Amino acid sequence: MTRGVFLATVFLASGFLGGCITPIEDLHGYTADSVLPQDIEPGNDTRASVLAQLGSPSSESLFDTNTWFYITTRRERLAFFIPKTKERFITAIHFADDDMVDEVLFYDETNSQVINYVSRETPTRGRELGLLEQIFGTVGAVSLPQTDERTPGNPTGRR
Repeated sequence: MTRGVFLATVFLASGFLGGCITPIEDLHGYTADSVLPQDIEPGNDTRASVLAQLGSPSSESLFDTNTWFYITTRRERLAFFIPKTKERFITAIHFADDDMVDEVLFYDETNSQVINYVSRETPTRGRELGLLEQIFGTVGAVSLPQTDERTPGNPTGRR
């Protein structure tokens, strides 16, 4: 009996631990159904045909609305750890002024650049409150509503 309980415990523990070390894959962004972005041909396709074949873009360029981006990201997460990006593909489709596809560009992780954020802070006016001032700052500062409507304590509505 004890051997059977021991084997069952080992079997269950290995199942739980096996679930913790199996990575979970997530696919974010554009997912190709039947037509791949590589099938788009400059000079043949238009904005309408790209929209019909690939669907809505993941993003449009902020400075030039003639560039559409289709972004695909595959991430892996192990148990409770932060997900890590395994693959990222970006397809940029640039349209000419007559809505014809001008060029199709493909990017992956090798084309990426790390951008450092600026750590400056914008100063605000006033003074900083301490912890006790924040907690007890409004004690005793109860204000009555400024209204002239009639209440049971003020039947005329005047002050």
